[in-house]
Amino acid sequence: MPTDVDRPRAVRPGEEVDGGRTPGLLAHGAAGADRPLEIRQFPSGYSNLTYAVSSGTQEFVLRRPPFARPSSRPTTWGRSTGCWPGCIPSIPRRRAPSRTATTPRSSAPFYVMERVNGVILRAQPAPTPADLPLVSARRLGLAVVDELAAIHALDVDAAGLADLGRPAGYIARQIDGWTRRYQRAQTDGIPQLDAAASWLHANLPAEADATLIHNDYKHDNVVLAPDDLTRVIAVLDWEMCTLGDPRMDLGTTLGYWIEPDDPPALAGMFGLTTLPGTPTRADVVRRYGETSGRDVGDPLFFYVYGVFKIAVIVQQIYARYRQGHTQDPRFAPLIHVVRGCGEMAAAALASGRISQGV
Repeated sequence: MPTDVDRPRAVRPGEEVDGGRTPGLLAHGAAGADRPLEIRQFPSGYSNLTYAVSSGTQEFVLRRPPFARPSSRPTTWGRSTGCWPGCIPSIPRRRAPSRTATTPRSSAPFYVMERVNGVILRAQPAPTPADLPLVSARRLGLAVVDELAAIHALDVDAAGLADLGRPAGYIARQIDGWTRRYQRAQTDGIPQLDAAASWLHANLPAEADATLIHNDYKHDNVVLAPDDLTRVIAVLDWEMCTLGDPRMDLGTTLGYWIEPDDPPALAGMFGLTTLPGTPTRADVVRRYGETSGRDVGDPLFFYVYGVFKIAVIVQQIYARYRQGHTQDPRFAPLIHVVRGCGEMAAAALASGRISQGV
């Protein structure tokens, strides 16, 4: 089992964080905060930068935006992971409020949260059927869906999150916003994505009730118990969380839920769900409806939205690489992932289905 994927390593050149000049890095009286900091970097992930920070016996995780990208609004980072202690057990507790991380090249908002020791499965190196046999792969997939339903069941008023977002008009704003981001970051002509954006604009569904939504929920954003890889113990990467239609959140998850017949470029980046025994996208929708009690209806719109949104996220990363803002060699082939998303959206619109043969 590839359990060492997310062990921190030396910080990549140009992405250093100066712990000695970072104010309040270990705030709120953390033991060992007066000792020298050791900062290492988690090598996985394609968007925000993640560091392991240790001081004495204390271990924390620092998150900040990538270089050469406009920083998220301070309110977005201020509300991120762990700012609602006790609301959802799987959210790691935040140890410091959003502040400014000093680096050799820039300053940026950041937050520090507790480190949850567990297993994060990645597509590379991919687990095998021996690591996750049929029954375990199915149980893991269902557990991931059930955790998403639990997030959507949170009482946002009781949690003090009623002002987290603007639910009214959320769907239309998302389609407009992701279309603009794609147009700004576009490097190659991909007609299938242009067609998907046009279809989404023309087929906006009526909005459902608003819930807390994660907005980037997928297998490698959950931490699993080391002794039971079918049990979720933490959910990470809450920078895009807000209040909105939970079916849009489900759609993002469906976009990441790659099946064996999907384009190979996507399997290389998001392919954990191609393991034998893993529920299909259609299974995910059924399970979510059963667990949440929500009527998803026809999931086609939400799936196409998820695929388009993922294409835009990957396109933005690839554009930064093309512009020379990062030298990370993993980014060079990402245009093939963007094209693969276009293929998936086109296939879904042609067939009216979100899963092969369904």
